[in-house]
Amino acid sequence: QVQLVESGGGSVQPGESLRLTCAASRTIRTFVQMAWHRQAPGKERELVASIDTMGDTNYADFVRGRFTISRDNAKDTIYLQMNDLRPDDTALYLCYATRYWVAWGRGTQVTVST
Repeated sequence: QVQLVESGGGSVQPGESLRLTCAASRTIRTFVQMAWHRQAPGKERELVASIDTMGDTNYADFVRGRFTISRDNAKDTIYLQMNDLRPDDTALYLCYATRYWVAWGRGTQVTVST
């Protein structure tokens, strides 16, 4: 399988930006899909954005136009650029990867408040 390690979370004010990083323990070139999910306290986990082996991306409606997912195969890493953050973006952001298995990272906390 693979280990996924997220970083880049933090506490910011509304309107600010963060860039999350998910580093894989081995090559991501063969992963069918990688994605960012998030889970807020008391809420179900939800998909934020995904990217497949061809680089095709998909976004949840609530982040489209504000967040951008990207991948760097040479670094075995994916990113989530988050702009114009809002208080309801506050959540634990988790990295996800799948091939013929599914792997999750432990997450990085993002808190948006005044």
